[in-house]
Amino acid sequence: MPALADELRELARGAGVTLVEVGGGEKDADVHASTVRGGKNPGRSGAVLLMATGHGNRHGHEITIERATEHVRVVHDGTVLADSTRPLLLRETGCPVRYYIPEEDVRMDLLTPSDTHTHCPFKGTASYWSLPDAADLVWAYPEPKPEVAELKGHLCFYDTEVV
Repeated sequence: MPALADELRELARGAGVTLVEVGGGEKDADVHASTVRGGKNPGRSGAVLLMATGHGNRHGHEITIERATEHVRVVHDGTVLADSTRPLLLRETGCPVRYYIPEEDVRMDLLTPSDTHTHCPFKGTASYWSLPDAADLVWAYPEPKPEVAELKGHLCFYDTEVV
């Protein structure tokens, strides 16, 4: 699918986003795309388009999920959005380390569901939530792929918002 890869590169260039390629070469694998970081919020850099080649771990792509020992608090403009002593720690090839917080530990009453949905070939389709001044600040995988089933019921905040 080199034509798709070329088209994605052109779209990324035209939209002013950063293109990150993960996995094996395009010549021997399907190409999947997922927008993993929106550029709508002030204070955040432009969007990142993740182009992952191959399927799962076949080309060295790895995701590990473990119980974190850290106490994670998410604060936005002085308001605590999440406070958890039982987050999950997700490590993924080519991506920043992320904390996924149980929904019960997140102030869902402060968040509004967004129309944004993205697809990751390794984790599934993500849904997003926003604050009035921070679009798509939070995401989750309501129906994660079986390999990352632990993510169900957990939400993630962009790292610049976690303190």
